[in-house]
Amino acid sequence: MTIAERIEAFLDARAFGVVGASAKPYKYGNKVLRCYQQHHRTVVPVNPHAKVIEGLACVSSVNDLPGQVSSISIITPPRVTEQVVREAAAKGIRNIWMQPGAESAQAIETCEQAGVNVIADGSCLLVVLGYRED
Repeated sequence: MTIAERIEAFLDARAFGVVGASAKPYKYGNKVLRCYQQHHRTVVPVNPHAKVIEGLACVSSVNDLPGQVSSISIITPPRVTEQVVREAAAKGIRNIWMQPGAESAQAIETCEQAGVNVIADGSCLLVVLGYRED
């Protein structure tokens, strides 16, 4: 698949998870979450230390995401991304977008071996969807 086809498949999900969601508005984990909200997408923040971010109830891990979530954005350090990808593949997540800085060769390989659609080429969801600061 081309990167455009990968992105199209990712965005075709009914619901999205944001792993590394942050309550701090200047952090990318918050901006990605708000970008989904700006585009009226169903989104679930994943943060083990927060209960609510941007008015949305958080879940602690990928394992706690509801079943309708089939695409996740990852905004974590590469070592954390590697663990998140293993959990996501085991849960049946079909699409993973590693935001710039989150990717690692090991995480990408894990996705490819599991048949997961992976976006990890430096593409940024904020650019693709057109995020705006509110």
